[in-house]
Amino acid sequence: MTCTETGLRRGGAAPRSAVTARLLPVLLAVLLAGLAVLAGAGSAGAHAALTGSDPQQDSVVEQAPKEVALTFSEQIAVDEDAIRVLDPAGNRVDTEETPRSLGSGGAQYAVKLRAGLPDGTFTVAYQVVSADSHPVAGAFTFSIGAPSETSAAVPDQASGGGAVGALYGIARYLSYAGFTLLVGGAAFVLACWPRGAGVRPMQRLVAFSWVGLTAATLAMLLLRGPYAGSGKLGDVFDLEVLGGVLETKTGAALVSRLLLLAAAALFVAVLFGAYARREDPKERRDLTFGLTIGGTVVAVGLAATWAMSEHASTGLQAGIAMPVDVLHLVAVAAWLGGLTALLVALYRGPAVERAAVRRFSRVAFGSVVVLALTGLYQSWRQVGSWSALTGTSYGQLLLVKVGLVALLVAVAGLSRRWTGRLGEASGDSGALGSEGEGVSAPDPVEPATGSAPDSGDGERAEVVAAKAEASERAEAEGRPAAGRGAEAEAGAPGAESAATARVPAQADPAREAQLRRQREAASAATRKKRRDGDPERSGLRRSVLLEAGIAVVVLAVTTVLTTTEPGRTEEEAAAGTSASTAQQQGPVSLSVPFDTGGKDGKGTVLLDVDPGRSGDNALHVYVQDPGEEPLDVPELKVALTLEAQELGPLTAPLERISEGHWSATGVQIPLAGSWTVAVTVRTSDIDQVTVSKNARIG
Repeated sequence: MTCTETGLRRGGAAPRSAVTARLLPVLLAVLLAGLAVLAGAGSAGAHAALTGSDPQQDSVVEQAPKEVALTFSEQIAVDEDAIRVLDPAGNRVDTEETPRSLGSGGAQYAVKLRAGLPDGTFTVAYQVVSADSHPVAGAFTFSIGAPSETSAAVPDQASGGGAVGALYGIARYLSYAGFTLLVGGAAFVLACWPRGAGVRPMQRLVAFSWVGLTAATLAMLLLRGPYAGSGKLGDVFDLEVLGGVLETKTGAALVSRLLLLAAAALFVAVLFGAYARREDPKERRDLTFGLTIGGTVVAVGLAATWAMSEHASTGLQAGIAMPVDVLHLVAVAAWLGGLTALLVALYRGPAVERAAVRRFSRVAFGSVVVLALTGLYQSWRQVGSWSALTGTSYGQLLLVKVGLVALLVAVAGLSRRWTGRLGEASGDSGALGSEGEGVSAPDPVEPATGSAPDSGDGERAEVVAAKAEASERAEAEGRPAAGRGAEAEAGAPGAESAATARVPAQADPAREAQLRRQREAASAATRKKRRDGDPERSGLRRSVLLEAGIAVVVLAVTTVLTTTEPGRTEEEAAAGTSASTAQQQGPVSLSVPFDTGGKDGKGTVLLDVDPGRSGDNALHVYVQDPGEEPLDVPELKVALTLEAQELGPLTAPLERISEGHWSATGVQIPLAGSWTVAVTVRTSDIDQVTVSKNARIG
């Protein structure tokens, strides 16, 4: 966050290989942690949850319906294969037409069924795309007449899963990271450290971020079709599939992002080209103003490509949520991207002025305030209740993110304490070397008006040139030159000249190389001793690096949140399922025809189970002749069997109430499930038959 107010000089830096060796294990660790969080998310969660259907899930209907209707928690996009209905043999029995919208804001669709469907269990499989761009897939069954065995197979490869889903998730993560570093890095240079426009490591950071975001966006555009559809990698380069993607809201957002990245490339070229070379204060101010306006427009536009196609674009208060989401993304980039740019400057760049770090402190503080306000609104909108905060995957991930951000702020406070100690040690003047060498001079250049001084490479070139000039002068004067080894490097200024004076003019090249290596080793040892003897500077760098590592994991959790069903939606879907289940509960009525084969042996048994759920039930049985008049029979038996649990048969103790009416009370249904109800009817001494039917009870 507001981590430092000190600058660092490149001239005292340790060898680049040593810095890389220290940074590599830490960076690999945080990267693996981020990918572990990302991989743990699995396939994308459903954002448009199925809240109801007609026929209802697991229901048994007497007659074949003319159509099947599905209701979702939010708007969906469909194609001709979005909803499929399969018979017990696995054959499609819908008309294979594009589902028909039933209104309800695009959240309810139906498909027509063919006529003459037989009894049995039918499978409804759906594969749609929710309004926030995420694929939703699932299946359920219903039965006509009575449940039966079914061989219908639903594809194992669900939308958003498999290798395509993993690649798409990685591309999403890289796109967020690229946006954060591109916007945050450019903002850090333009608003906090203008001199950084001429520093090669800063140029590389922003340029590579642009390349990464562009590559990730192209990958998402190509993967979008199979991600939301077939799930097959072979469809990545299918032009027909790509054409379908371009017609969707997500495809339009990705294409818009690519166009804005072209404008961003021009911004980056000017920032690190004309702006870095500009020396006239007035021209520099004018160019700063233009870059600020243009960069803000591009950054807001890039953030809007996410807001217009994901969570913010649908659901509650979408008109408010979208600009809030844009502010949230820009604030994240300004904070975490600027933090990464500062880390690069600390380890790889030349001196960073204290004024620049103070500016970043103010930018970071403002970003955190914006993040707190927009994050609070987004949390309320996506979670909605305390129960969803702790009882849903989205709420639990949100708590993890809040904890990580709190840890990040705490580490930032530690960085500020290291900064304070360094300020006291250096008298709050000048800059600090990147390996901890103090510089008592004031800030090299005021970034708002001055030009960029020579980089660290230029400083080293000047030192080499000075040494070469001193050596040539000594040889011209005929003075001998001999090195003092480590003393020349570690001693007072002018030691190099004295050392050179003692080296013979015709010295052995091998000896000169040996002395040079000794001097370099002594110089490195001296720098290491100074660095290790200053725990404040070492502590500052460690704390800033830790901040960046936590930021990587925060970004990974944020990516997972965008592919997780919001807590509010999950609870609404659960409530809808509960309501649907409640509607299914109640008296279960069955109509079972029979024929004993004898005289007056045909009729129908009407059976009611009340309340039709597990526990204590009342059973009423009515026997009717073909004319629907009460039929008196000498004997009637009812038995219930739950084959799935190998439970039963449970015999109901029937008593005759009146002609054609039998009943039993206290019938215990121990478990909910699909029960087989067997009815035995005897119409004479020798004419008897047992008929059965399946019913969902409980």
